[in-house]
Amino acid sequence: MTPRLRLTTVDAGPFTMSRGDLMHGATGTVTVPSTVAVVEHTTHGLILFDTGINHRVADPEAAEDYWGPGLREKYGAAGFTREHAIDRQLERLGHRTADVKYVVYSHLHLDHAGGMSYFPDAIHVAQHDELRHAWWPDRWTARGYAFRDYRDCRDFDFLELSGDTDLFHDGTVRLLRTGGHTPGHQGMILDLPQHGRIGLMGDAAHLKESVDRDIPMVSDWNVQEKLLTFGTLRALDRAGVRVFLSHDPGHFAALPHDGEFWD
Repeated sequence: MTPRLRLTTVDAGPFTMSRGDLMHGATGTVTVPSTVAVVEHTTHGLILFDTGINHRVADPEAAEDYWGPGLREKYGAAGFTREHAIDRQLERLGHRTADVKYVVYSHLHLDHAGGMSYFPDAIHVAQHDELRHAWWPDRWTARGYAFRDYRDCRDFDFLELSGDTDLFHDGTVRLLRTGGHTPGHQGMILDLPQHGRIGLMGDAAHLKESVDRDIPMVSDWNVQEKLLTFGTLRALDRAGVRVFLSHDPGHFAALPHDGEFWD
């Protein structure tokens, strides 16, 4: 029997922040989602792409300890509530956290790996150098990581990758290395029976406008790699793969979410 997928998404961490933090030189503010994809695979079970923000950040006092003083306000996460956290979102969709078999990370920033600790029995899939960098980040990119997200997860089952991977060797879920924003950033390409190939590209870019205009983010780890990744995104688009970025509001609106499905 040919494996089948179906996809929905949730916003597990809204931010209201300066557009200049997402695209160098931009002005004004923007409210963006933190997209988490929930994928049901007929052979391999429930898969998550990213995990959003940790529930502790919903409490301003707890966030001071969890993220650090003032960071909840700095990142514009005041609109994040307990109901946004991925464990509650899964409950609303009729799943338990124990149902999740694989968690694939675009990277380990605090708005993508915040729910890692909710899934002790899952297989956690990340690029090897992203794991290394998360544990000991460069000084200028350290603010994007929250050590408490993964401090107690060292004994989890990690599948460490180095480069592109066909995760199940059946073409349904492929991982594509897309470095630049962080050393080990990766995207996920799904082959949906009815909706074709879609690319969930995390923070390979933050806004579609960034790709269109070749403008990186101020806090990208490596600008040269980031701009080369923009070329990869354009190549995917030319190949007929529909690309979706985790924080682009228009992209989130175009995806199925909150229990609507693509299959």
